[in-house]
Amino acid sequence: MAVQKEIDEPIYYGDFVATRGVSVFAQEFDDLFSYDGEDLGVTYTKERSAFRLWAPTSQEAEVVLYPSWEGEASQKLPMSRNTRGTWFLAVNGDLEGMFYTYRVRIGAQWNEAVDPYARAVGVNGDRGAIIDMRTTDPERWSENKPPLEDPADAIIYELHLRDLSIHPNSGIKHKGKYLGLAEQGTRGPGGILTGLDYITDLGVTHVQLLPIYDYATESVDETKLDQPQYNWGYDPKNYNAPEGSYATNPYVPGVRIRELKTLIQALHDRGIRVIMDVVYNHVYDGYRVNFTKLVPGYYLRYKPDGRLSNGSGCGNDCATERKMMSRFIADSVIYWAKEYHIDGFRFDLMGLMDIDTINETRRRLDEIDYSILTIGEGWIMETELPPERRANQSHANLLPGVGHFNDGFRNAIKGNIFLHDQRGFIGGGVGFERSIRAGVAGGIFYELGQGQYAQEPQQCVNFVECHDNHTLWDKIILCSPKETDEQRRAMHHLASAIVLTSQGIPFLHAGQEFMRTKNGVENSYKSPEEINWMDWEQCAAHGDSVAYMKDLISLRKAHPAFRLRLGDDIRDRLIFEKAPAHTVAYTLRDHAGGDSAQHIYVLYNAEPQEVCLDLPELGEWNVIFGAEFVQSVDKGKLTARGIGMVVLAVQP
Repeated sequence: MAVQKEIDEPIYYGDFVATRGVSVFAQEFDDLFSYDGEDLGVTYTKERSAFRLWAPTSQEAEVVLYPSWEGEASQKLPMSRNTRGTWFLAVNGDLEGMFYTYRVRIGAQWNEAVDPYARAVGVNGDRGAIIDMRTTDPERWSENKPPLEDPADAIIYELHLRDLSIHPNSGIKHKGKYLGLAEQGTRGPGGILTGLDYITDLGVTHVQLLPIYDYATESVDETKLDQPQYNWGYDPKNYNAPEGSYATNPYVPGVRIRELKTLIQALHDRGIRVIMDVVYNHVYDGYRVNFTKLVPGYYLRYKPDGRLSNGSGCGNDCATERKMMSRFIADSVIYWAKEYHIDGFRFDLMGLMDIDTINETRRRLDEIDYSILTIGEGWIMETELPPERRANQSHANLLPGVGHFNDGFRNAIKGNIFLHDQRGFIGGGVGFERSIRAGVAGGIFYELGQGQYAQEPQQCVNFVECHDNHTLWDKIILCSPKETDEQRRAMHHLASAIVLTSQGIPFLHAGQEFMRTKNGVENSYKSPEEINWMDWEQCAAHGDSVAYMKDLISLRKAHPAFRLRLGDDIRDRLIFEKAPAHTVAYTLRDHAGGDSAQHIYVLYNAEPQEVCLDLPELGEWNVIFGAEFVQSVDKGKLTARGIGMVVLAVQP
């Protein structure tokens, strides 16, 4: 095969100091060498493959070609130094089916690494793969998405792919695989719906998938899938290629890509959008990752003494504030949005990232589709980045269009997640009413003395359970040791009811609807699958609770008043009513539309004994939800008994 070299705007680097003595930590480094071309990685056609690598600190660079995912190289082809710190090589002929890496010489040392921009990889992600991406498109691969008018209309269902199908009674053939979520007609114990049919029937609008990019071999070895292995996947290895352990054949690079696209198309066909959980705040190993091998010191943050910054608790923090790291993150997100038709992104530990990177990513997504969601963990965390630049809750006003998980609301509802025996509002905890009201209002500044971080309700993601920490059911058991299971179920239902009727974006953890338990395991990221799986026996046994969640979702969808678009609308229409201790009551006024009510009255009741509340004189109140708790609605008063939610309405 013929090798072609191209030179474009060559820069003189000197004979031995590639960067002219400029440190990778200096601002001047980005000024001199940041690259804004659109061709990083490999650009494949049948006639030619063009490779472009950004590696300013290297004295030499090569493309290494391999005929297989393992074994010796077939060729080592020198690259030419090119513009803005890049290296270029074009190889004539059809390289489809070949595998490749880059080798760079930094001083006297040669490092070999996977292309950070690799879009296909071999088994365990140790080599990039050269394929025609169009051959990975499934039949009917379409850019048509289910409609979404506003982020507040979203109802998110967080799911680990393996959890969904691995239970022996899931009724799903492709257990633990992308295709498992694409299967239709699956049934479980007693004939209950499972898998895709179950999620569709539940009524959620979005499925949020725990990491599906290629993650570290140390977590799951794709050559040993016949052995027990489990991991959530928060240890990135190759950001732009799918994880192989979820594919039916991880040895053929295109299979994982096609099967993930098949999954996405299946969800879209059923009216469900897909959110991708992305982890750009840290890498799996700061010393062995491809970034460090190719441009040592650039992509990660360091303390003044030279140690890696570790705000993530995973050993390192990505230097998202540097131009080429920031550029990589935005490029990666846009690639997933375009190539895989992903409908949203959840940024892990977003508070470690910088504001400019998140905003630039949001700006570029808006150019594609305003309806693509961006949400993240905006926790206030320490890292080697100036506090004023961190993309956390305290800077939500600088992050328009970005949702933050509302941990304050979560803790108010169920109790502090780190104080296992602390009860929250649902368990009769004292003094949580103000915090509940703040979350109900979507985290916005509602009035003097009441407000959280959000400028608009779309910035508030409401949840009581996710993959992290104890499940809601396990937390309730820890803080309510003397209560009966019936009382605990009432608390559990009330927690979900609060989430589904508050302003903002509701977020559910898969299995929350049937009291999912992990047998008390708080951090199950690598626990056995028996701890993590969705227990379809449990689902069948708690059909009434599943039905309750479906009713909550239907209630939210039926009434736009629970999905107000603007902070001003919330301040105008949401009125908190006088209510006794352990209860919160409010009205949503003058919001007729379609089949919705003109006025809605909501009572969250965590008091087991009878309570009596005055109803505002807005018309004739009728019970539309929670009739089992209502003693009477008469003469301007509501009398209720039992832990739960009651919703009344005045029809237009």
